[in-house]
Amino acid sequence: MAEKRGSPITRISFFCLFLTTTVMFVLTSRSHPGVFGRKSMSAEKLPLVFNNGDPQTSNQSNVESSNGSNRAILVDDQTKGVEGGFQVSCNGNVKEPLKIYMYDLDPEFHFGLLDWKPQGYEIWPDIRIRIPPYPGALNSQHSIEYWLTLDLLASDFSENPNTREAIRVKNSSEADLIFVPFFSSLSYNRYSKVIPPRKKSKNWELQAKLVKFLRNQKEWKVSGGRNHVVLAHHPNSMLHARMQLWPAIFVLSDFGRYPINIANVEKDVIAPYKHLIKSYVNDSSDFDSRKTLLFFQGAIHRKDGGFARQELFYLLKNEKDVHFSFGSVQHNGIRKASQGMHSSKFCLNIAGDTPSSNRLFDSIASHCVPVIISDEIELPYEDVLDYSEFCIFIRASDSVKKGFLINRIRSITKDEWTRMWEKLKQVEPLFEFQYPSKEGDAVQMIWQSLAHKVAGVKMKINKSRRYSRFVPRQRGHH
Repeated sequence: MAEKRGSPITRISFFCLFLTTTVMFVLTSRSHPGVFGRKSMSAEKLPLVFNNGDPQTSNQSNVESSNGSNRAILVDDQTKGVEGGFQVSCNGNVKEPLKIYMYDLDPEFHFGLLDWKPQGYEIWPDIRIRIPPYPGALNSQHSIEYWLTLDLLASDFSENPNTREAIRVKNSSEADLIFVPFFSSLSYNRYSKVIPPRKKSKNWELQAKLVKFLRNQKEWKVSGGRNHVVLAHHPNSMLHARMQLWPAIFVLSDFGRYPINIANVEKDVIAPYKHLIKSYVNDSSDFDSRKTLLFFQGAIHRKDGGFARQELFYLLKNEKDVHFSFGSVQHNGIRKASQGMHSSKFCLNIAGDTPSSNRLFDSIASHCVPVIISDEIELPYEDVLDYSEFCIFIRASDSVKKGFLINRIRSITKDEWTRMWEKLKQVEPLFEFQYPSKEGDAVQMIWQSLAHKVAGVKMKINKSRRYSRFVPRQRGHH
């Protein structure tokens, strides 16, 4: 006789009843401090705070970001709350953090590049006491490796690790992804020149050592490197190693200098630049008070995809209420750009040597509506963020037609601009790098983007194992 089983509907009903009861218990327990009280589950406290790269002593559990905002943008349609140290969505699902195993690389690959001197056998600085500062100006725009590494180290001291997007695990078998903490952009910026009598630059030597190290690790051999996260945000970073580490997930600023079989949207993650200009705190401007219609300040003559810059300069240089001039970080260039963007309605983001530039994120921080002229650009978080709500996109071929660009900009009404301006203020926190990291900032959004890759990575690893366990028998000789 066939064994009796409960119907699928009955099993689902019991599961829903159990789930509802559990969630109600957690919600009602807030009124009972002895169970899940604030004292027993205190907020995370870290003694050092970084705003705009400057360390400060603080006992605050929530630290204002560099733009003074305390807002968090939730990209999910479902509202989330924190109950008993877990992120809980309104449908009762408990969200687990991304589990990251981080290699304990020699300090020469990370904080040693910041002139940090380890004591004894130290590998990592004690960030509860002091954090090695990151250099400013142009160096800081590609500093994502620094902020992500700090966030993983901070998770070791978190009282409520399950409220984080990502946590560090000490056993690689428990990890969703393997993190490679090489500060590759800093290595390129500081050590890419060959200094005699060396035959190779320090940057090249570090990349060669990294490739050798990774290929000897069991974690790389088991996965073929597919579950490894390699940071190469500067377009010229990892130039020598990228062709050997291509199975890994790269975190990049764009794909401009990568063959499509080495880096692509399906496999890799695009991360924002850290903006250079000053954030527009307490922005009380409006359409009428921003007197400049269209603003651009930067290098005008560029190679590769930046041909449109020179063409646009000649088309726009005599237009009233348009500022289009050469500029750099020298001679107070960043301060002047901040003033210009804060007083402009629209800011041009034109492709240069590569499809992306920091100018887009400077525009967002200024609440100056970006006008993007870069046909090959890929944008951070575009799977959850609709950039058309706060950016104007114009094809490069159309932008250099006489009158096309300026007529398009002048056709945008005050109401349309105001809607985009308001949206810019809402999304701005998504592009802020800070320590300690906060929900909805750039660090947490990058972890979310990496989390979206996990299922595809696991599928590729599992497929690669289809025939690996089968070893054909050798026929004996008679």
